[in-house]
Amino acid sequence: MITSLLIANRGEIACRIMRTCRALGVRTIAVYSDADAYAKHVREADEAVWIGASPAADSYLDGARIIAAAKQTGAEAIHPGYGFLSENAAFAEAVVAAGLIWVGPKAETITAMGLKDRAKAIAEKAGVPVLPGYRGEAQDAPALIKEAEKVGYPLLIKAVAGGGGRGIRLVTKAKALAGELESAVREAEASFGDGRVMLEKLVEQPRHIEVQVFGDSHGGGVHLYERDCSLQRRRQKVIEEAPAPGMPKAVRKAMCDAAVKLTKAVNYEGAGTVEFIVDGAQPLSVDTFWFLEMNTRLQVEHPVTEMVTGTDLVEWQLRVASGETLPLKQKEITLWGHAIEARICAEDPAEDFRPGAGLIEEFGMLADEDEDWLRWEAGFETGDRVPAVYDSLIAKLVVAGETRDEANERLIDTLAHLQLVGVPGNVGFLRRCAMADAFGRGTHHVNWIAEQGDTLTQPSAAHQHASVMAVCDLQLDRGGDMPWSIQDGWRANRAAGLKTPVEVGADTDWFDPRAHDVDEDIPLALVTDLSERRFAVTTGGDSFLVSIPDFEAEAEALAGGDAVKAPMPGKLIAINVKVGDTVEKGQVLAVMEAMKMEHSLPAPRDGVVETVDAELGAQVGEGHVLIGLVEEG
Repeated sequence: MITSLLIANRGEIACRIMRTCRALGVRTIAVYSDADAYAKHVREADEAVWIGASPAADSYLDGARIIAAAKQTGAEAIHPGYGFLSENAAFAEAVVAAGLIWVGPKAETITAMGLKDRAKAIAEKAGVPVLPGYRGEAQDAPALIKEAEKVGYPLLIKAVAGGGGRGIRLVTKAKALAGELESAVREAEASFGDGRVMLEKLVEQPRHIEVQVFGDSHGGGVHLYERDCSLQRRRQKVIEEAPAPGMPKAVRKAMCDAAVKLTKAVNYEGAGTVEFIVDGAQPLSVDTFWFLEMNTRLQVEHPVTEMVTGTDLVEWQLRVASGETLPLKQKEITLWGHAIEARICAEDPAEDFRPGAGLIEEFGMLADEDEDWLRWEAGFETGDRVPAVYDSLIAKLVVAGETRDEANERLIDTLAHLQLVGVPGNVGFLRRCAMADAFGRGTHHVNWIAEQGDTLTQPSAAHQHASVMAVCDLQLDRGGDMPWSIQDGWRANRAAGLKTPVEVGADTDWFDPRAHDVDEDIPLALVTDLSERRFAVTTGGDSFLVSIPDFEAEAEALAGGDAVKAPMPGKLIAINVKVGDTVEKGQVLAVMEAMKMEHSLPAPRDGVVETVDAELGAQVGEGHVLIGLVEEG
């Protein structure tokens, strides 16, 4: 059994692999770039090695540096996770050539299944159903146009070496083919260094169903049933589940048997996924699914399979890579209940899923995490910084139940208790997806999110309203026992008033909680104090940063003051004065880094530095007094 493992990845997958390693007593080595120097996966590893600058090309995609880190730390094996170099055959070969164990399939298998046209040819030979299309050598425009007529419209142009939704173009009419071909080839060359394409008949309401497979070096090959990954936006998965809703036993057997056939045809070793496209416009049958591609790695969505089969697929990977046989035979792998995974991303669905970056001010579940039906797979925590240079996935929420309905109810409820503030988040969007009738019935398909428009992507105005009211109520409840501290709105010679000034984003308004009702059907607003006047509020999965303006402090600042305070949470990167220094109004006394920007902190008036209450490089909270002044003389 492997005793030390370098994880050539970051974020939640690195943390997830480490969890299994800790249970098995395997020493873990993390690698990190400049952007990840203080990341969660670095903190949780037994050892960590810097491998380069922030851009992935200079760090996580630099195979030579990763192998050097493994040799330097005495690692026996390298686990690539997913993404980055996980399906790079040259890297797999280099790992083995360096005398290390590669936790994944053989390089020749990665090569064979990495090219979509070759993979489909292997599938056809193995007797696996494949969609009609063109996968030939001729790549000139006239030849492709001729073949497109044979395939028929609508059709998809796909990059032969493609993945992640890149190099794909939908063509509905013959006159659009030439232009889309040129665009697809250009993107394929830029993304994969290979401009070859193939043509494939379009399934207009596709479902995406995949089968988890595993092989070992002793000829063993099994499946661990199927997953449905049909809830997608721009060909990127959003919510995945196992097993697939509405799956008849006969179709499950046919699909899983086909996946195992392909696994054995290529002498597959390790974890893999055989993906199928399914015609969602028809009932599931043995004639309505076709091979799409094979992913030669662990998938993002593997936890749902683990929850319904009671397995640990990372442990399986380590055992198979160590030369052991598969832990279970096919007849010993059973299926229980239903599991659903939601991908938590730092992105703004309302802005076309624009990815976000910056300091996470509050992140986590405001509920019990110890339930056996719940898994929280996170690569970030409160106080961590999301870099702008990597994928937006920051965590995964996984729930299970005896039935699909029970699992989905748990998902909806848990998402309502999940708070993400400081960076854009998709939690409310995920909850709206899970609450939709189509998802509840299991009738959604790959194009469903795009068809819904703003219904899913826009945050709820009612949720924002409830969040603001919760902060107003909280402020009014904070009165004291003295008569002038009681928050009852009493005014001399005028009607009582309870209005409170509130900021949400860039907007400031006055709210009277007595004059606004909150819908009883709206989930309870959950409030977290970030400071005396700033609150993270989550209502129904939508999180808002709500602030109470400090007009007295603003007036004091205009008139000058005795203290230089941190205007927001951040890192102190410069202190320009010491105790006893004489300063002038406007002189920069310190500099903070917050939200990827530098903020100069000037002296509010002339004076002498009396106190310096912060250290260079320290993380400070909003309102922290950094420098105190007294009058000169």
